[in-house]
Amino acid sequence: MDETRKIDLGAVGAWRHADTEPELAVALERLGYGTLWLGNVTDPDLTVVERLLDATETLVLATGIVNIWSNPADRVARSYRRIAERHPDRFLLGVGAGHPEATKQFVRPYQALNDYLDVLDEGGVPVARRALAALGPRVLRLAGDRTAAAHPYLVTPDHTREAREILGAGPILAPEQKVVLETDPVRVRTIGDATLGFYLNLTNYLGNLRRLGFDDTDFADGGSDRLFDALILHGEAARVAEGVRAHQKAGADHVALQLLHPADTDPLPGYRALAEALELGGAGAGAGF
Repeated sequence: MDETRKIDLGAVGAWRHADTEPELAVALERLGYGTLWLGNVTDPDLTVVERLLDATETLVLATGIVNIWSNPADRVARSYRRIAERHPDRFLLGVGAGHPEATKQFVRPYQALNDYLDVLDEGGVPVARRALAALGPRVLRLAGDRTAAAHPYLVTPDHTREAREILGAGPILAPEQKVVLETDPVRVRTIGDATLGFYLNLTNYLGNLRRLGFDDTDFADGGSDRLFDALILHGEAARVAEGVRAHQKAGADHVALQLLHPADTDPLPGYRALAEALELGGAGAGAGF
């Protein structure tokens, strides 16, 4: 185990919520996705990460994110060490400050992030195995200075381009990208709006979107078409693949795809179609498993 070497996330990953079942993780691995990102991990013991690593063989697990306010850093560090010893080079610990609307302790987040990273240092979590949720220039620079990777969320290729300029050539840049695999405009908006509307009430995301050139007219009534099209790739898999490549051309090392779909539907066919369009080359691509 060489914890100073840059972790290999692969070119494309899947972003899912922390209740992801092992069967889906195995399927994503077979399709050729390099990393499974788990959003909103609330257990500082990180048992969900360990469970999914136990079920897979090569897939990297990344947290996107562990919230610094609700997960004590010393406990998270112990969890990291336990998991890393069992699954060397397959776990990237992503942490972040979240958003102020969700956390009453949300004060001086930049200093809090630095303090949290100090405790991870003391707890033996190597720089090369941790990532930071980052949107604005200051936190992007912090990600480059004190972690291996920046993980921007709800961003565009323009943000990716700016983030790469700030980070320079070394750190991993791994933006999240939302996807709706539908061609009917009404279904696209229905599926996408169910997720997008939540973020249009959060000041950190609105501030970042304003930096990218959007304004209050784009945030009203669930989001303008211009905003929706910029933040959610939609259409057939081949068209979505073009949007993924736009991030890569802008400087992303890795793109984490969050496939949006109705709650009562299976996401696997969509991830299979995306794997084929992106030519991920996994053993399960095109297979009916």
